[in-house]
Amino acid sequence: MAKFKITSDFKPTGDQPQAIERLVKGLDKGLEHQVLLGVTGSGKTFSMAQVIAKVQRPTLIISHNKTLAAQLAQEFKVLFPENAVEYFVSYYDYYQPEAYLPSSDTYIEKDASINEEIEKLRLSATTSLLTRRDVIVVASVSCIYNLGSPVEYGQAILEIGKGMKVTFEQVKKILQKMYYDRNDIDFKRGTYRVRGESIDIFPSYMDCGYRLQFLGDKVEKVSKLDTVTGNTIQVAETQVIYPAKHYITPEQRLIPGMQQIETDLEARLKELGKQNKLVEAQRLEQKTHYDLEMIREYGYCSGIENYSRYFDGRNPGESPYTLLNFFPEDYLVIIDESHITLPQIRGMYNGDRS
Repeated sequence: MAKFKITSDFKPTGDQPQAIERLVKGLDKGLEHQVLLGVTGSGKTFSMAQVIAKVQRPTLIISHNKTLAAQLAQEFKVLFPENAVEYFVSYYDYYQPEAYLPSSDTYIEKDASINEEIEKLRLSATTSLLTRRDVIVVASVSCIYNLGSPVEYGQAILEIGKGMKVTFEQVKKILQKMYYDRNDIDFKRGTYRVRGESIDIFPSYMDCGYRLQFLGDKVEKVSKLDTVTGNTIQVAETQVIYPAKHYITPEQRLIPGMQQIETDLEARLKELGKQNKLVEAQRLEQKTHYDLEMIREYGYCSGIENYSRYFDGRNPGESPYTLLNFFPEDYLVIIDESHITLPQIRGMYNGDRS
């Protein structure tokens, strides 16, 4: 198993050695909170890297904005070139939440523009957390928001290797359940294409793809695919492909989840009827039935995260799954610029809960 290893020409100096030693001792004793004070340029990031290397624990670093998080991620990548340093922030370039104005019966649909590069980095972070321990994730407050179940995400995988007995059609069905779309023309992340007796897959979290070549009901060859040049390199070991989206709902959960949604909808419509809010009731019924129809047909709908409690099997008021659930129990949390970041986390948590 890979270990955290710092690559640097510099060594801790000045106050850094004693600060690192005291922080490590505090972690070994099980202290929940420790604070490292230091002026700008005093080497706090380098000291934190030394702590991570000494305790050898998967680490979440929270920063209060995307730009600082990106800068920190780059610094840690330089210090830990052999380990997985990931970047996890909100992937919306633009976001307008859905809204309804009963006075004019106006429904404003949710509209969002997702940054595909950031989505790739988010998926890369969760994939790394499920496959290795030498992981540092630099995140914004986005890490406390709903992300889907890590158990379902980790189970909805495709393992493929040379000589494996699996048919062409079976692989296509599995990819569809993993939310990969077939696109034989525009081959991009989160899609697959069929070429004769081969399937090309472009994982959502990678810059390269895989080419699977079949002979009858057996995988004849597995290659890494350069999606730009089309060049391939054969790989010997079994490859694991993870889902194209974070929200994975197994089929056995869909039907009971939808039944519960319909039960709760009936109760809510009765409440609105008693309050003589007939326009609101009609709109709610129309929207919910439309979403349920989309889920029945495609297994997905716009804003499916609104229904995540039903498909996760959670109780009302119970916390959703977040990035934090993808970490093992012994992970380390470092909060950068804590005098700004902690009030922001508190404000976002309490605001979202209210």
